Amino acid sequence: MAIVTGAGTRSATTAGVGVATAKNFAAHGAKVLLADMNEKAARTTEQTITAAGGEASIFVADVANETACKALVDAAVERYGRLDILMNSVGIGGAGSPTEVTEETWDRVLDVDLKSMVFISKYAIPEMIKTGGGSIINVSSVDGIRAGMTKNIPYNAAKGGMITVTKAMAVHHGRDNIRVNCIAPGLLYTSMTEAMDDRTRRLRRDIAPLGTEGRAQDIAMAASFLASEEARWITGVLLPVDAGLMAAGPQSIVNNILDDYEQK
Repeated sequence: MAIVTGAGTRSATTAGVGVATAKNFAAHGAKVLLADMNEKAARTTEQTITAAGGEASIFVADVANETACKALVDAAVERYGRLDILMNSVGIGGAGSPTEVTEETWDRVLDVDLKSMVFISKYAIPEMIKTGGGSIINVSSVDGIRAGMTKNIPYNAAKGGMITVTKAMAVHHGRDNIRVNCIAPGLLYTSMTEAMDDRTRRLRRDIAPLGTEGRAQDIAMAASFLASEEARWITGVLLPVDAGLMAAGPQSIVNNILDDYEQK
């Protein structure tokens, strides 16, 4: 049984990470609780999963507060009897350099992206312990490792915090047979970025060694691996899924762009 946060469908053509992961989990036989603050969006994902023969239900809440986090875990156990997988994939962006950021943006981004991860885990971990362990997967970003393409200090802070907390949680709960890992997506084409213009999308493709944009499904497949028995000996890991972006130094990125444009 799996909880997936941020699992609502917000685009008719392009999946988000939570949507893609929930579908992939269900396709592999997991019962999935879809958490989202938008009931219509969550219901759309639920209908897609059930139409494909999977099992899912929805939980509508803003997981930026502890009460909702506890209620989410309680609902999972009440409906399905146990909790095996927690996918903390809900996330929002937050713009601003240190001289531009507002307190409102800072608080909201940290609450949605980082606080929700910690407080859902707070209630999920005891339930996992009761049934012999589980897998927690946190979705960070390459922007949590290095400066982003845009000025997004709140997002940088939240995603960097997720990486550090993931490692600490893995150490604290290894003896409970709970594996905690983190995925750092690169430049994805998802429902959050589909409004970008062609020039921006081309630049995003050009800077990574593989020369392509990622899809939400790429993150979903990595999450399914980390949730599976095949990853039974993997914990505390930061897994970039980024077309090689983190492996390329600044000069390599420049060279990739120049080479690509010369070929055109």
